[in-house]
Amino acid sequence: MTIDNQIEVVLIDDDPHLRQALSQTLDLAGLKILPLGEANGLAGQLPRDWPGVVVSDIRMPGMDGLELLGQLHSQDPELPVLLITGHGDVPLAVQAMRAGAYDFLEKPFASDQLLDSVRRALALRRLVLDNRSLRLALSDRHELSARLVGQSAPMLRLREQIGALAATRADVLILGETGAGKEVVARALHDLSGRRNGPFVAINAGALAESVVESELFGHEPGAFTGAQKRRIGKFEFANGGTLFLDEIESMSLDVQVKLLRLLQERMVERLGGNQQIPLDIRVIAATKEDLRQAADQGRFRADLYYRLNVAPLRIPPLRERGEDVLMLFQHFADEASARHGLPRHELLPAHRALLLRHDWPGNVRELQNAAERFALGLELALDNSAPDTGPGAPVEIISGGLSEQVENFEKTLIAAELARPHGSVRSLAEALGIPRKTLHDKLRKHGLTFGDSNPGSADESD
Repeated sequence: MTIDNQIEVVLIDDDPHLRQALSQTLDLAGLKILPLGEANGLAGQLPRDWPGVVVSDIRMPGMDGLELLGQLHSQDPELPVLLITGHGDVPLAVQAMRAGAYDFLEKPFASDQLLDSVRRALALRRLVLDNRSLRLALSDRHELSARLVGQSAPMLRLREQIGALAATRADVLILGETGAGKEVVARALHDLSGRRNGPFVAINAGALAESVVESELFGHEPGAFTGAQKRRIGKFEFANGGTLFLDEIESMSLDVQVKLLRLLQERMVERLGGNQQIPLDIRVIAATKEDLRQAADQGRFRADLYYRLNVAPLRIPPLRERGEDVLMLFQHFADEASARHGLPRHELLPAHRALLLRHDWPGNVRELQNAAERFALGLELALDNSAPDTGPGAPVEIISGGLSEQVENFEKTLIAAELARPHGSVRSLAEALGIPRKTLHDKLRKHGLTFGDSNPGSADESD
């Protein structure tokens, strides 16, 4: 049993008459009270960030107030504990104050004295928890930036969405191409949530044989089918208290989809061959590389499951939409690989940058990470059949002309290469290049390039 966060004061005293009188005083002041006759087991019932205070007598049978103080502060040293003392216990109370008690009240004391001390303790507790939340938010933001590297507008938007969704209980549907980092996003949602101390269970539905998928997900009882000799706990049940990440959900059969929909609605699982409904406290994060709405229209995916999952969708932008993030990510992965292999760090040369920015990255971040690993090892940076030798020690072709002319030609080449890709608007093109729209218009004019005529996916140029 865990004490509800609505409780503001836990009052412990073995004297029923005093306990009733103090409870009445606190209750009339509008505080939510939990009166107890003993301290045994209390520490295990208080969550670490419980927003209340504890008021306890010192002299009690079983666990006394000092022992309770030690237990509570071993879990949370900043939890306010107020101790009630008899006249002869004042030296003991002073000892308790040195051990971290918030205050002590010597019997007999006035009701106003108790209320004043409790209210000050509650105000302090709120301040402590607010500061904790702020520190955690700053830490989470830094951790998220380290996991999902990039400063392009699509990545900034994705990190903002993850930060907003992580603290909720909502199931999430992650949409992204192969290699875009769907499991990285799922893990971030789990680690930044209140479930971070619970299990994170990842399963790829597309890698499971049809004959075992139900047993893997839902578990089974002995004798449920041929070969089922003992009970098996399924992935959903194993993830209880945490998060289940279900990748390639589009590959699940329609029969399994029916069971998944029921589980999401009822938060109960029934093992194969069993009759017991097992309650679950889990968050389900599903991921797909397909358009599930289209799959539902074609009868390959249940429409009701699609609508149930699509409440909180997260789209991971493909690498080709992330502009200069490509160079930042490549150098990040190359530096990691160099450190891992004990090799010197290699800087990207202009020829490397041009090659990386021209490439479409069909394998997304996974493909880029593999290319960065090869680069760190001094191997050829070959991204397609026509790619030149651009490893760290490879010669770099120099464009004729002075430095200014070379820079302008290189800039024009990069913009023209990006123009050849489909973009719905000038805004999208500018984001891909990582520059403001006004700067893009100036550069298009300077190099004699036109967005509307050159881009197959163009819309209104003024967008």
